[in-house]
Amino acid sequence: MALFRLQGSRVLAVDLSGDAVKAKNGAMVAYDGKMTFKRLTGGGDGLRGIVTRRITGESMTVMEVRGHGVCWFADRASEVNLVRLTGEKLYVEASNLLCTEATLRTGTTFTGLRGASEGHGLFTTTVEGTGQAALVSDGPAVVLRVSPQFPLQVDPGAYVAHTGNLRQHFQSGVNWRTFAGEASGEAFQIRFEGDGLVYVQPSERTTVGGQI
Repeated sequence: MALFRLQGSRVLAVDLSGDAVKAKNGAMVAYDGKMTFKRLTGGGDGLRGIVTRRITGESMTVMEVRGHGVCWFADRASEVNLVRLTGEKLYVEASNLLCTEATLRTGTTFTGLRGASEGHGLFTTTVEGTGQAALVSDGPAVVLRVSPQFPLQVDPGAYVAHTGNLRQHFQSGVNWRTFAGEASGEAFQIRFEGDGLVYVQPSERTTVGGQI
């Protein structure tokens, strides 16, 4: 079983003892021991994952790292956030997924207008099963709880990932206050309702919604 641990806040160290992990292609920064690296076309599991990603445009180039020793991963000095899954499904932007245990299944799911507002496609990456995953964010990610009593609005450019039984609604923040100069400055938001967790970063990507 691969062991994920942080080396500082921006480097992921993975201890391998004959097992494997799947990581963003090019994210390996160092390793010791005996390792093999294999590029996985498409990033999904099997032929279906490859075809789905080509059709949807959810771009994610993945490599499999297998061996004995320690391998270190990083991505442009981004903060690394560890997530442990126990059978649930993680929804995450492909650009924010750094590494997963090989036992976790990856795929795609429909996001509709949320993906379009972020300048991505209409689909996002899913990670499912039991094991560890590492996400990257521009600054330390904050985990926010959503409950039936307390829905959550998130700027599309700050969204990283979410888990749980959540429903997403794409809503416009444009109203009369926008034109009066009293708006929040966010043209669009994602509204999450239900029960789950949402990961957001303290920095906003440039998105289509943010430019309107």
